[in-house]
Amino acid sequence: MKIFDNPGRDGWGELLERPQLALEFLDGAVRNVLNRVKKSGDSALRELTLQFDKVTVENLQVTEAEIQRATDSLDESLKTAIRTAAANIEKFHAAQRREPVMVETTPGVICWRKAVAIDKVGIYIPGGSAPLFSTVLMLGLPAKLAGCREVVLCSPPDKSGQINPAILFAAQLVGVKKVFKVGGAQAIAAMAYGTETIPNVYKIFGPGNQYVTKAKQLAVEEGVAIDMPAGPSEVLVMADESANPTFIAADLLSQAEHGEDSQVILVLNNTTHLEAIQQEIQKQLNALPRKAIAEKALLHSRVVILPNEQDALDFVNAYAPEHLIINMNNPEDIAGKIVNAGSVFLGNYSPEAIGDYASGTNHTLPTNGHAKAFAGVALESFMKYITYQQLTKDGLRKLGPVVEKMAEAEQLMGHSMAIRVRLDALQ
Repeated sequence: MKIFDNPGRDGWGELLERPQLALEFLDGAVRNVLNRVKKSGDSALRELTLQFDKVTVENLQVTEAEIQRATDSLDESLKTAIRTAAANIEKFHAAQRREPVMVETTPGVICWRKAVAIDKVGIYIPGGSAPLFSTVLMLGLPAKLAGCREVVLCSPPDKSGQINPAILFAAQLVGVKKVFKVGGAQAIAAMAYGTETIPNVYKIFGPGNQYVTKAKQLAVEEGVAIDMPAGPSEVLVMADESANPTFIAADLLSQAEHGEDSQVILVLNNTTHLEAIQQEIQKQLNALPRKAIAEKALLHSRVVILPNEQDALDFVNAYAPEHLIINMNNPEDIAGKIVNAGSVFLGNYSPEAIGDYASGTNHTLPTNGHAKAFAGVALESFMKYITYQQLTKDGLRKLGPVVEKMAEAEQLMGHSMAIRVRLDALQ
């Protein structure tokens, strides 16, 4: 990790940048995949799966028998852990329900807003070197609570043509019945356009590599909604002399192991623990099975030393991290001054890994600075709001003339007439 000691604000621009893979051809390559799927449907999916995943898949949809075999193959302790996490996630998201509130804006004019589930949603679950079955819980449970009628899940097959058993167990646990063996940009295309086997959806959720992310962005051009702009995972740790160097190193590495283009940032108020943290990173890194991935992520990660608290807060808010860990004497006070972050973890005993799996909050979060304007996935992400209004005769008498005046000023006489004919009928 590169160290920057009290950098001036004029140099923050470089420090706030995220790593980008050199993929100048990304847009064209992904558009080509989307067009092939749009034109040829299932046959294109099979060809692309063979090309990218190196496996032939005849039946794209996972069968009930495959789900049962996957469930039977899992260790009972893992299934218990998944059920425990699911219970916490469901409890937290169920608490987000809102009852409609009726407001009488003018006597006789009643307005209200009602949440309605998005009818058809798609969930993308990465399944390569790190099959993210936890994301099935994070997306499947709020979809279920919202009442989405159709939930489609796509995940890439392994070399034997199967989806990871834990992904299938989590899917059946949350009630997702339509699971398909397809990954990458082609999976996003299938959910956006629909094929002979895979239904199209109205909104697509889920993380992925830059190809998947680009495919989601291009799907928006076709009128399909997505959860949020997202990219490689990231964490920023704020720490002072009260923090534990071992904990800090573990938190940084837990994100670095996600992928080579992940980024970890450490913001310190002094150098008290810097050497100890560096030693711990090396010690723990050597024990990681994904050491090579984490090492590459650390190459474009940074330590920023900012003695002034306001500078540190301004830097964090400018970076707008996906995950923010506050390992400081006064974490609650610091957290109250954070305005840009996806999810915040307070104190020495709140590791980001807890939020990734089982605390109950959602781990599908905005990255790449998008936390300045976007929130993470929540129950509302799977819903849309419809507004309603109902007027009594007296309500129209009171408010109608206001609208008439405004419509005439905008030279929209049809609007004015829609009011006038009713007012005339009430005389």
